[in-house]
Amino acid sequence: MVVTPAALSHAEDLAEFVAASPSSYHAAAEVARRLEDVGFVRLEEENEWPAQPGGRFVVVRDGAVIAWVVPTDAVPTSPAQILGAHTDSPGFKLKPKPTTGSRGWLQAGVEVYGGPLLNSWLDRELRLAGRLALADGRVVLADTGALLRLPQLAIHLERDSNNGLALDKQFQTQPVWGLGDPTAEDLLGELAASAGVNAGDIRGFDAVVADSARGVVFGKDDAFFASGRLDDLASVHAGVVALASASTAEPAGASGSIAILAAFDHEELGSNSRSGAAGPFLEDVLARVYDGLGADVTDRRRAFAASWHLSSDVGHSVHPNYPHKHDPVVQPLLGSGPILKINANQRYATDALGAAAWAHWCESAGVASQEFVSNNAVPCGSTIGPITATRLGIRTVDIGIPILSMHSARELAGVSDLHDLTRVAEAFFSA
Repeated sequence: MVVTPAALSHAEDLAEFVAASPSSYHAAAEVARRLEDVGFVRLEEENEWPAQPGGRFVVVRDGAVIAWVVPTDAVPTSPAQILGAHTDSPGFKLKPKPTTGSRGWLQAGVEVYGGPLLNSWLDRELRLAGRLALADGRVVLADTGALLRLPQLAIHLERDSNNGLALDKQFQTQPVWGLGDPTAEDLLGELAASAGVNAGDIRGFDAVVADSARGVVFGKDDAFFASGRLDDLASVHAGVVALASASTAEPAGASGSIAILAAFDHEELGSNSRSGAAGPFLEDVLARVYDGLGADVTDRRRAFAASWHLSSDVGHSVHPNYPHKHDPVVQPLLGSGPILKINANQRYATDALGAAAWAHWCESAGVASQEFVSNNAVPCGSTIGPITATRLGIRTVDIGIPILSMHSARELAGVSDLHDLTRVAEAFFSA
């Protein structure tokens, strides 16, 4: 396998992106920062928005972010090319009154978030990150860096550990973060210090645990990339890079289409929130964008009928140690291209027309593609794709990259796949 210098550079930039995005709130802020650096204008939902064609904009709602490019030749019926992804990952979220401990240890009270592979979080240096709501009305981001660890019980004390380890979600997933008396220490003080504020000013917080190790390229021919939160920051990053590229095209944006990146929060919980794909965020933004173009209800329906949504999320590469868990014929392999995700029960929204469109965008980008379908005996997960298709009626295709160790604290992707996904996203935005 030959990994190009461009793909290696892309992987290094993804490592930077993940390092800057330990929580969904950090990810949304990093997307906005990167796009503002290349000329996008940050908008606030409570303010008026520009009411004419042309321009590059980004808006953040909690841990979600939507950015778009309106070409100068846009009209009320211009279609949208939407790349959808999500900013959250499975793991742990800090509980109220989080400072706990016993026997001289300081521990963090955490709640399981989504469906993580619990054992993968053992014996790693972990960081605590999220947002703090302060008494003066400000909201600030906090990131402690490496602070916590979930130490595994030594095999000498649990001789049959290698025969199957099951963690109690309440009593055996509370990480240590220091030594001392929990009645005299304050974990929120660590968060506050990292944000440069006083712990006494905190009135609310949303904080999660994340792997502190940096993403790394490794393996024969530099084929592999391992990192935390590849599900789904790999897709968010591809969308940011592709949208920044599309925004420099002439005329501004794509050829008559409105290019949109929509990165939602809470996908791992089912997307039912004001910043999730099942909420109104994308619909709210689209309504205001088309209002600015002078569109009426019929114009917007015509635009949506001509639009496309690429729902980008990770999928499963065939696993060499567990081949029986995969379809016996359709077996996508890490490093062999992005995947088209298909499910007969509409857990993925791809249909024949979407498959044909995906093939066209891949051909335009010069990228090989693979298909993914589940083993009939292994239940299939789902994505934001069917949700957006149901809410808006926009044609939707579910795609992504194949990975191993999905929902682990540290997942494994192919360096070439990461770059190829971005190349197809660029072709999609300029379609």
